[in-house]
Amino acid sequence: MPRFGGDTWYLMLAAIPISTLGQAGEEIGWRGYALPRLAEHLGLGPGSIVLGVVWAAWHLPLFYLTGADTLGQSFPVYLLQVTAISVAMAWLYWRTGMSLILVMLMHAAINNTKDIVPSVSRVAQNPLVPTASSISWIGMALLWIPAVYFLIRMRGAKLSTRSIG
Repeated sequence: MPRFGGDTWYLMLAAIPISTLGQAGEEIGWRGYALPRLAEHLGLGPGSIVLGVVWAAWHLPLFYLTGADTLGQSFPVYLLQVTAISVAMAWLYWRTGMSLILVMLMHAAINNTKDIVPSVSRVAQNPLVPTASSISWIGMALLWIPAVYFLIRMRGAKLSTRSIG
């Protein structure tokens, strides 16, 4: 995807629909399939937390690949960030009547803007060590402020009365 500040605005604008379609597979799986099943058994808030942990673990191999944008990052910080994002996306999914297109847009927006402020030097390190830049820790803390609010709002929430098979 084009880098913010490194490419022209119209190239970045053109990348939005491509990125959104690219997130379709993940979001059909994460929010469309897994979240309703987790929410049925655990509740929407706890289900979104479990899904966030699984979602972060899904990306763990990228922390070991040279050239991947996660090389040099701390996986524990990433896990906390992604889990907070998972909570926010679950709230969005719930409050929009289970709209996958809106969570796809949110996912694409996050992926397209996450490198505006670089949060790590790209020096390889052990990704399982919780050392990270202060901006990474601040970002994680800021993500959890709305996540806690959303968890409170989702207490006892149900996604739908329709059958999820």
